[in-house]
Amino acid sequence: METIADIGRNARTGGYRRDAWSSADLELREWFRGAAAARRLDLDEDRNGNLWAWWGSPTVPGVVTGSHLDSVRDGGAFDGPLGVVSAFQAVDALRARGFRPARPLGIVCFTDEEGARFGVPCVGSRLLTGVMPAERARGLTDDDGNRLEEVLAAQGRSPAALGRDEETLGRIGMFVELHVEQGRALAVPVGVASAIWPHGRWRLDFRGRADHAGTTALSDRDDPMPAYASAVLRARELAERLGVLATFGKVRVEPGNANAIPSLVAAWLDARGPEEAKVRRLVDELTQDTDVICESWTPEVAFDVPLRDRLAGLLGAPVLPTGAGHDAGILASAGVPSAMIFVRNPTGVSHSPAEFAEPADCEAGVAALATVLEDLCRA
Repeated sequence: METIADIGRNARTGGYRRDAWSSADLELREWFRGAAAARRLDLDEDRNGNLWAWWGSPTVPGVVTGSHLDSVRDGGAFDGPLGVVSAFQAVDALRARGFRPARPLGIVCFTDEEGARFGVPCVGSRLLTGVMPAERARGLTDDDGNRLEEVLAAQGRSPAALGRDEETLGRIGMFVELHVEQGRALAVPVGVASAIWPHGRWRLDFRGRADHAGTTALSDRDDPMPAYASAVLRARELAERLGVLATFGKVRVEPGNANAIPSLVAAWLDARGPEEAKVRRLVDELTQDTDVICESWTPEVAFDVPLRDRLAGLLGAPVLPTGAGHDAGILASAGVPSAMIFVRNPTGVSHSPAEFAEPADCEAGVAALATVLEDLCRA
């Protein structure tokens, strides 16, 4: 973790800016290539930009582990990178005790898991599995108006190649993702995930008429800001009543002048919870009179029960659900047997510079992952 600790770090906040295909992301991708080369692993980049490092030729479906290296803006050091670093460390641990896998063992770095730049999470795994149509992905734009297809072309990659990748999917017999826990439910160093709550992201557009802040009477204004403010308060009220979570974490105001009434307030709602019907009810009630676009939706994902129970038994670990989305959930929803190992987060803080895991717990996570991979790769 120390070798990548300064990549993309904001000196002012201490958080990380590792948007997909940014200079920081490209530097991290080169670090991944170097880590694979140092261990004499065979490296491959698939048609959607996901990176794969293989111990053994993947001529038959293998066991894959890993995570992602991008971050939310001003995010923490552990969300994503801990899973990738731990995967390489687990390979080192297995080799140190003379283990040789009977089936291929892969390490993956998924592209754009957080969706910080283009607004949709898990782009790499959604494209790989065909959950996201390639045409939609090519048309995604960032805050500066750059289309994903243009960004990829500038990086020497083919936007036309995006889409479901049967060849790569065929190499994944099962997937185990290690991740820092993003709450305080875990009281011991490691746990195993049972399921991911249903969750989605919606853009709400509140429209009005731009006008002068100093000369337009309150009675003459068509100001969308009060409607947005009411929606924030209404979302909190509905979430408390329904027992779900609702967050407005991103807002764009146009034209964005401090001395002008806005013509548009675009706001992004994140809603999730243990019951899909209640999440959808919140969104429906909140958006009855508002222009709304669903940017992403993931139903509840229950991880493969035999694999989950196998991991829990091997590790003597508790099983717990999570409200956070992951690439493992996308693969699981596409039929790939998948599971997750969580490493304790003593503060429960995530998507923040304050995100933390004790070194001893991280080491316990590596040991747990190595135990699991050794067991899964014996046959």
